[in-house]
Amino acid sequence: MDNLLPILKTIDSFVWGPPLLILLVGTGIYFTFRLGLLQFRYLPYALKMVFAKPDNSKQGDISSFAALCTALSATIGTGNIVGVATAIKLGGPGALFWMWLAALFGMATKYAECLLAVKYRKVDDKGQMVGGPMYYLRDGVGSKALAIMFAVFALGVACFGIGTFPQVNAILDATQISFGVEREYSAIVLTLLVAFVTLGGIQSIAKVAGKVVPFMAIFYVLGCLTVIISNSDQLFYAVELVLVSAFTQTAATGGFLGASIMLAIQSGIARGVFSNESGLGSAPMAAAAAKTDSCVKQGLISMTGTFFDTIIICTMTGLALILTGAWQSEFAGAAMTTHAFAVGLSADTLGPLLVSVGLIFFAFTTILGWNYYGERCIVFLMGTKAVLPYKIVFLVLVASGAFLKLDMIWVIADIVNGLMAVPNLIGLIALRQVVIEETKNYFYTATRAVQA
Repeated sequence: MDNLLPILKTIDSFVWGPPLLILLVGTGIYFTFRLGLLQFRYLPYALKMVFAKPDNSKQGDISSFAALCTALSATIGTGNIVGVATAIKLGGPGALFWMWLAALFGMATKYAECLLAVKYRKVDDKGQMVGGPMYYLRDGVGSKALAIMFAVFALGVACFGIGTFPQVNAILDATQISFGVEREYSAIVLTLLVAFVTLGGIQSIAKVAGKVVPFMAIFYVLGCLTVIISNSDQLFYAVELVLVSAFTQTAATGGFLGASIMLAIQSGIARGVFSNESGLGSAPMAAAAAKTDSCVKQGLISMTGTFFDTIIICTMTGLALILTGAWQSEFAGAAMTTHAFAVGLSADTLGPLLVSVGLIFFAFTTILGWNYYGERCIVFLMGTKAVLPYKIVFLVLVASGAFLKLDMIWVIADIVNGLMAVPNLIGLIALRQVVIEETKNYFYTATRAVQA
């Protein structure tokens, strides 16, 4: 197994090389300017719609807010704690800047893909809404091959990437380190909890996500704010360090080995995408289930997910790591973030406990969200009859996550992530005029209604 790791790392470097990073960010840049900086101009409007009273008269399975929470349950996960620490450990503080940049442009990408998901969604033979890249690739682009390719890669992410192993290991590590629970026992409890929620379908997942996601996000952000405020005298220096390091080589210091500008860019964008999933095509599968009569409205609501995930939560984690000097320590991953909270809160017990609880909640809801995404892919590939066998296999994979090495887990997750993004981005580029026309028509109609 150890001999396989170097091969996987080579594949990972190729998949996440400059072509994919340029395609990811370039797609976001294109939509940003063709849509007139939509994510900046209409962010307040989008945030207002997120918290508006749901309209149950619209066609769909769950409310727009529940769809957003389901998408956030899949995106707000280990990437916000482990991913940010990994990016800064590899690329230095400058990696945080490139996470910001990728997220700001990524908001336009998320808007476009979720708009298309609602426009091309269908009703399956059980009366549930189905949608996502596989449907707009097949029915919009007219490429069944690309649709199948996306569904297969996304299923791989659900079963072998973000959806299972990284999250399971994060939960098992957190429960063992903080609460002394053996990994095997935690794996059993986790598998039973996942089964209890996911066997109830999208309504059950959305119900849990709608309660847990807002709570866990506020809980974690408050912890980060406490660390930031207690070190507020260094805040200007920390932001300056992020900006300067983004464009200059970061020298080795303490436990940090040094980083080039390219490494900062690559680690920042790759980990940023791993966290907010803009361009991957995952969030559209949740957006398609929303009760809405407007693909543009749902696109706007969905794009706020990238804002919440990266601009708010990842930024909080990054600043905590920099302000406390944890990024220069010998620690890596969750241990680095734990160290930051222990130093920032001046409490050896409270800091690790906060990170552990955050990790457990974040990772658990990510498993739930990706279980649903995998289900949508299996329905597309094999029909609704394959849903129950898929869920059983998924639960087996969750249970087996306790026995895999973390290094290999992250590499596998990165590879299938990158492969999943390619057909989705091709679809977004091919259907760019559809996105532009739908957006123009919506705001033209809205303007006329206001004038009348």
